[in-house]
Amino acid sequence: MNVTELARQLKITTSELFDKLPSLGFDIGRRAIKVDDKIAFKIIEVWKHKAKEEREKSRIEEIRGTAQEEAVAEKTKQVELPSLLTVREFASLLDLPVNKVLGELMKNGVLVSLNEKIDFDTASIISEELGYQVSSLDESDSSSEPQAQQRLESILSEKDENFTARPPVVVVMGHVDHGKTKILDAIRKTDVVSTESGGITQHIGAYQVHRHERTITFIDTPGHEAFTAMRSRGARAADIAVLVIAADDSIQPQTKEAIKIITDAKLPFVVAINKVDKPEANIEKVKQDLASIGLQPDDWGGSIMCVPVSAKEGTGIEDLLEAILLLADMDKEKIMADPNRLAIGTAIESHIDKGEGPVATILIQAGTLRVGDSLCLDNSLYGKVKALRDYKGMGIAAAGPGTPAKILGLKLAPAVGSILEVPSDLKCLEKNLKTHKMRQEKDFSTQSSAGESKALNFIIKADVLGSLGAIVESLAKLETKEIKIKIVSKGLGMITEADVLKAETTKAKIIGFHVKPTPNVSDLARDKGVVIDYYEVIYHLIESVQKDMADMKEEEVKKELIGKLEILKVFRKENKNMIVGGRVQEGQIKVCDTGIVTRDGKPVSSGKIVRVECAKQVVDKAVSGSECGVGFEGKPVIEPGDILEFYQAVE
Repeated sequence: MNVTELARQLKITTSELFDKLPSLGFDIGRRAIKVDDKIAFKIIEVWKHKAKEEREKSRIEEIRGTAQEEAVAEKTKQVELPSLLTVREFASLLDLPVNKVLGELMKNGVLVSLNEKIDFDTASIISEELGYQVSSLDESDSSSEPQAQQRLESILSEKDENFTARPPVVVVMGHVDHGKTKILDAIRKTDVVSTESGGITQHIGAYQVHRHERTITFIDTPGHEAFTAMRSRGARAADIAVLVIAADDSIQPQTKEAIKIITDAKLPFVVAINKVDKPEANIEKVKQDLASIGLQPDDWGGSIMCVPVSAKEGTGIEDLLEAILLLADMDKEKIMADPNRLAIGTAIESHIDKGEGPVATILIQAGTLRVGDSLCLDNSLYGKVKALRDYKGMGIAAAGPGTPAKILGLKLAPAVGSILEVPSDLKCLEKNLKTHKMRQEKDFSTQSSAGESKALNFIIKADVLGSLGAIVESLAKLETKEIKIKIVSKGLGMITEADVLKAETTKAKIIGFHVKPTPNVSDLARDKGVVIDYYEVIYHLIESVQKDMADMKEEEVKKELIGKLEILKVFRKENKNMIVGGRVQEGQIKVCDTGIVTRDGKPVSSGKIVRVECAKQVVDKAVSGSECGVGFEGKPVIEPGDILEFYQAVE
């Protein structure tokens, strides 16, 4: 066939044909006039196959490009939302039908009408589920918490003739299982521990005790490291700290963490050395460990009071209370407040109760809060006090400075650490009644890059806001370069069908902390193959996630050189294997998955070593200096003088 005819059939010029033939595996020379028919037909077949591959590649790239463009377009859908808006306004901002927005709200357990208002958090969750990136219109809100804190500190520092002594607020801190709640239990002579999961406090609680006609308010903070943020907030609202250290365990990581929080907050504190009834208790070691980090006990010439106690036996409790009152007397000028002003205080716990709605425990820090008072947060109306309850759950008409009170009647559950106050003039509040955005801890959800990392997806539902934030914070600490933790969604209350459907879509595991689904939801999860795990104690949750991460990790396998064989003779050569003999140059040789043939220092081929023989006897290994024969599976390319390297897989 003429070259020109071949080019014509391929629909290209003769010059292009000569240019492309070498890349197809043909080289007939640029001066050729004719091509053998057999070769010509091969060229035509290869050309057609190559053209088909190019078309398929082009089609795939086009599909990928379109998908990427759609993904980018999807990601760039953004919406700015105010702190409070009606469902109708929400649908308008999303440019979606109202019915679709209402349906999405209902799936998430929010039953509202067209003209009812929803808060920013609810709207942002729904928006993200619908594929939007959300930002807030109210940028000024970002600095509201520091402003509120400064205002509270200013109020507490203002001294006038109305200032009177108030109950000191004591925060109890320490390492997990060192007996903080047991000590409070002994003080209050109630059985709080028996009602806590695993004997470990899971939420911030506030309690009061009376000694020598004086009242002391205690804030019990959870001891696990996951609750760092909750402990920090507890310390911020306190006057005195009790650092609990077990006499048989001494200072632990969470103890050091608690000490840092206490010292950063500049709180006077007393050390309660607990569990002194145990045979292995060593009070002196605890004092030595304290002294080693710069906290000198008072009986060693320092200023830190150390009180030995046994919460189990009830011994030393009176001495601990005396030490607390002594610290309060030494700092009495700061432990004062005006009970006659409008109330202001800090939320130390909040959750949504199925029967009571949004509920918060607030520590009143100045003024007196009464039933019927309105409460605002950052110049936004937050609700009216419909009922007040004390730490025992009994109804009260008013709560003064230093008193913890449970409040019913709020529109939303405030974030732990939020500062609420009774406004001086309701008319001065902004007309749109902006709702302060709840500041939950940031989602540490990160998108894993293909081939770089894996991800574990979770949907988290908890009973209270503090626990929810602590879980998110804990999971973020577990994240590694290889495995990312992605919080698909989080919320308070029961696990719903919407959670299960979302878990199915995102391949996420649902974590329920102190909450469980209804039987119908459990059945749906079973049908959809969605895993729901329930936890009562947070470190059990963390341990489970750590196990999941361990299961995902791929063991790194390295090839380790264990020996070299100099080939002296080839005994048999077959299609895919050889039997060769040689002398062990170094190390030892044995049956292994990888044998590399090298010639003049360069690798020639590789295969598997299936047999090792010395003196015609099968052996486990041959050592340096000995001669042996080996069975090699691979390309039969080994020649005398080659070096066969033996590699062993090491995890």
